[in-house]
Amino acid sequence: MWDSDAAYDSFMGRFSRRLAPVFADFAGVGAGERVLDVGAGTGALTEELVRRGAQAAAAEPAPAFAESLRRRFPDLDVRETGAEELPWPGDSFDVALAQLVVSFMNDAEAGVREMARVAGGRVAVCMWDMEEQQLLASVNHVRERMGDAGPEPRRYRTAAELQELLGPDAEVAALDVVADYEGFEDYWASVLGGAGPLGEWVASLDDARRETARTELIRELGDPSGPFTLSGRAWAAKISG
Repeated sequence: MWDSDAAYDSFMGRFSRRLAPVFADFAGVGAGERVLDVGAGTGALTEELVRRGAQAAAAEPAPAFAESLRRRFPDLDVRETGAEELPWPGDSFDVALAQLVVSFMNDAEAGVREMARVAGGRVAVCMWDMEEQQLLASVNHVRERMGDAGPEPRRYRTAAELQELLGPDAEVAALDVVADYEGFEDYWASVLGGAGPLGEWVASLDDARRETARTELIRELGDPSGPFTLSGRAWAAKISG
């Protein structure tokens, strides 16, 4: 995964920051609860957990992100680790959360088992629906039209896949948010930052193909002439332990 705070925040952060309180509400996080943020990234969910008075801790495998989390949240327990081997004893937390992470785990089933182990079985996860997240869908559609096949789609992007991951007793829901753009140039700058597989694809294009991508994206977005918003739907699932 990418490890640039600025690139991620520009590309996806404006959505993940809006998603964090909605996801925390879905998970039922309250003040004083011990909460582990797994795959904390740039800290969108961590920040929300701190804001609502939870006793938060964070697990993050990318060294740059982990160091950034320590700077931003000096009082938090931040461990540089993946989800599959969490370095906390069992029942250390009241709940473990993974926002926009399970698709990127090396072994999502093992990651969820570890989350359940350290949190007494209470776990919540969420991932973007690739067709219902307009930022991701817009770039994907243009990539396909330009004949550039991407990698095989990652799992756990649908309600059914998250249900399968967490089990038949899991509660599944759609979480919807919107993000604002000052105009197309704001959107284009966020894509050019090179965050994630789609940003990396745009950054890899030569000048001529990058200009083609830009023209196609303007068309994909309906030729916006001023500020606009894009919507994003995430599927979330939780188990109560």
